[in-house]
This record gives sequence, C-alpha cells and structure tokens, in this order.
Amino acid sequence: MTIPVDEEPSVVPDDLEVSRLKAEVAALRAQLDARPRKRQTARTIRSALAAMLVALAAFALVTSVVGLWAARTTLDTDRWVATIAPLPADPRVNAAVAEYATTEVFAVVDVEQRLREVLPAQAAFVAGPIAGQLREQVRKTVQNVLGSDRFQVIWVSLNQQLHQRALAVLEGRSEVVTAASDSVQIDLLPLINQVLRELSAQLPTLFGKTVTLPDLSSGEIPANLRLRIEEAVGVTLPANFAQFTVYDSGQLYEAQQAVVTAKRYLAGFVALTLVLLIAAFVVSPGRRRTMVQLGLWLVIAAVAITVVLRAVRREILEAVPGGVYRDGVDAAVTTVFSLLRERGVQLIIIGVLLALIGYLAGPGRIPVWLRGQVRRGSAAGWRGMAAGGRVVADRGPGFVSRNLDPVRIGGLVVAVLAALIWSSWTGLLVIVILLAAFEVAVTLMARQYGPTESTV
Repeated sequence: MTIPVDEEPSVVPDDLEVSRLKAEVAALRAQLDARPRKRQTARTIRSALAAMLVALAAFALVTSVVGLWAARTTLDTDRWVATIAPLPADPRVNAAVAEYATTEVFAVVDVEQRLREVLPAQAAFVAGPIAGQLREQVRKTVQNVLGSDRFQVIWVSLNQQLHQRALAVLEGRSEVVTAASDSVQIDLLPLINQVLRELSAQLPTLFGKTVTLPDLSSGEIPANLRLRIEEAVGVTLPANFAQFTVYDSGQLYEAQQAVVTAKRYLAGFVALTLVLLIAAFVVSPGRRRTMVQLGLWLVIAAVAITVVLRAVRREILEAVPGGVYRDGVDAAVTTVFSLLRERGVQLIIIGVLLALIGYLAGPGRIPVWLRGQVRRGSAAGWRGMAAGGRVVADRGPGFVSRNLDPVRIGGLVVAVLAALIWSSWTGLLVIVILLAAFEVAVTLMARQYGPTESTV
C-alpha cells in the first residue's frame, strides 16, 4: 500500500504579480506624498487670501471711521454747531476775522477821507496818523464783539440755519457760509452790523450823523440787512462786501459732494468692513498671525489716511494769504478736525496693541521668554504682597496705636492734596467721607490695640 504525498504549493509568485504589487505600492506612496503637498498648497492659498482680506478690512475700517466722522460732524446740525461754536473765541481766529472786518469797515467808511473833510487845510497832514489810531480802536471793537456773548448767540443761530436749510453749504444759500463750485465764503455782514453799532455808540462823530442799525443779538437776521447798512452809513456796498473767501478750488465742491454720497452708502460700507473682518479670520489658517497683520495694517491705514488729510489741510492753507489770515484758517481747521485726529490716534494705538498681543501670544523665543519672566515676576509679586500683608497685619495696629496723632495728620495731608487735584463737589464729598472713615478706623484701632492700664 502506498501513501499519497501532497504536492508542495509554489512559493515563487509570477513575475507579473510582482510587478503589479510594486505598482500598487508606488501608487500608494505617491498618494501619501501628494496629501501633504495639497494641504500645504491649500494652507498657503488661505494664508494669502486672509492677508489680502485683512488688509482690505483695515483700510475699510479706517475709511469707515472717517466717513462716520464726516457724516456726523458736517451733516448733523447739533454736532456741527458744537464743533464750530468756540471758533470766535479762538485767539487766532479772532485776530484774523478782526483784521479782515477792520479792513472792510475802513473801506466802506473811508475814515481818512472823512477826517480830511472835517480838518482845517493846515491840519490835513494829521489825517493819516489819526486814521491809524482809529483803525486800532476799530480792531479792538471788532475783537470785543467777536468775544461777546451776544455775538455767540448770532454765530450759533446762523450756523443752525445753515443746516436747517438743507445743507446750504453745498447749495450756496446760507447767510453765513456759501459753497459754490469753486469757492467757500463766510459772510461777515452780521458782524459788521454789530461793529458799526458799537462804533456809533463809542465814536458818534465818526459817521457825521446818527447811525441806526438793527440789533442781531437775538439771532434773527433781516433779509434786507445789506440795504439797511447802506442807508444807515450812506454808502453803496460792493457786491462781495464782508464775504471772506476761505477756500478757492473746484476740488472743494467735489469733496462736499463725496461727503453726501458717503452718508448715503455709509451703512453698507460699514457692513462690508465687518464682512471682510469676519471672512479674514474664517479663512485664515493661523488666526494669531492674522490678528498681528490686522494690527499692522490698521497702523499703516491710519497713517496713510492721516497723510492724505494733512495734504488736504496744506492745500487749504496754501490757498490763504500768509500771516494772520492763514493762522486763523489753521486754527479753524484744527478745531474742526480735532475729533477725527483723536480717532486716528486711537486707531493707531489699537493697531499697535493688537499686533503686540498677537506677537506676544506666539511661539517665538522672545514671547516665550517674556511670558516666563511675567509668570515668575507675578509669582514673586504675590509672595511679596502676602508677606507684606502679614507684616502689616502683625505690626500695623501697634504702630498706629503708638503714633496715632502723626497718622491722623498724615491722613489729613493726603486728603488736602487730593482735594487740590480733584476739586469738583462730588470729589470733595468723596474725600470728606473717606477722611472721616479713615479717622474713625485709626481711632478704633488705637483703642483696641493700645497699651492697657495696669490695675493696682
């Protein structure tokens, strides 16, 4: 009987199978190698897109702030009046307007010619010096009128009318400020009227007759004010009399129209800014880096807008004659743009803080070292405060009981110094309450922890 023997299976695969397996391995390796490259490419694209979005968002944010300021300052009656109300009291504005108004008054009154007419022929040569003295008197009168509360009422009322008449600055229909396609003019006829009233009371012989002019202190301006001044003084006023041109360029009208357009689309622009900010952080693969970029771009955008505004300011000033007039316009522009300047500084500070916080929260060597130093310093500080608190708790009451009078005097001195710095009624009340509480506390502490009398 023969035992069957199983045939050994072949352990050597075919060459074709080996080639197929090698191809599969190579394909799998290629797929594994492609995944990191795809992820890296996607990350690079997202980083670039986030950087672009955050730059656009920063410029849009700064532009939105400028648009909000322009809309709320120039197109809101209450804010506009509150902004320009202090201008007549500004020394540089006062000096510029006083110089211009004095020149206009002398031009219409012709003081030197009137003096020559009333002086003897032999004394005609003193007409010039006397006119110079009178000019100084007129300038002081103008400055006094500008700084008076009565003219402040006129100034505020006129500028309220400016906004109440559908943005008369743009349409050129205001009694105070008119804007044509190529100029901006301030009508100082109400000021001239008040000055002539004061001069008529101070120098009744200057006009050679009694001058009766309307009192504008209530803020009401007669429609025929020019005609009434002509009849009272006995002269014919030039067409542009007492109209002071502040800016003469077609660009102004375009800028004013841009303000109106900005107000129309401002809400949409602000919404677009928020969308850009959100999209930048959603797309970004590294939000900390995006925050740093946002801070840096905010600083760049704020500085860029500041440079543009300074160029506009410089162009305005160059259009005004140098000297007292340019100083006055400079002061007026500074006052009007003061709030926008504050907002620009705030944006720069916010940008710097965002960039610093984002950088210090990162994994770099310097941020890691600084965070370690802060942790160690904070721990040491807390330990020191705890130790100091224990020392004060142990020794403070005894020290107060032994030096009660000096401690009371020290508290009083501190209260007096605080009252000098914080001088409002609310501040004084708070200081008095705190001082009383301090005196009561140290007195009770001295009684509780002071030495006790021994009994016999």
